[in-house]
Amino acid sequence: QVQLVESGGGLVQAGGSLRLSCVASGGIFSNYLMGWYRQAPGKQRALVATITSSGNTNYRDSVKERFTISRDNAKKTVYLQMNSLKPEDTAVYYCNARNIRSGYDYWGQGTQVTVSS
Repeated sequence: QVQLVESGGGLVQAGGSLRLSCVASGGIFSNYLMGWYRQAPGKQRALVATITSSGNTNYRDSVKERFTISRDNAKKTVYLQMNSLKPEDTAVYYCNARNIRSGYDYWGQGTQVTVSS
């Protein structure tokens, strides 16, 4: 069983930056593909970025060059550095851990990011 706790959300003006953190407990961290998803009001949850245990990353097109995902395997923590934020980035951001063997997903409780214009 894996527990995920996110932090770092908040209110920021357009063009600003935020850094989200997600600390995992339980499980073997290296066995998980870690990712960030977001859900805006009235929309489905969507992938933002993922990172493998070896550091390979994947981003949705709209955040490339602005967001950076990283992980510290020793601290069991994954980060999302968000720069040049836009109002359309406003959403609840969720941390995800996907077991690479079973495909089972674990989710954090979510953290609100609001970007004002």
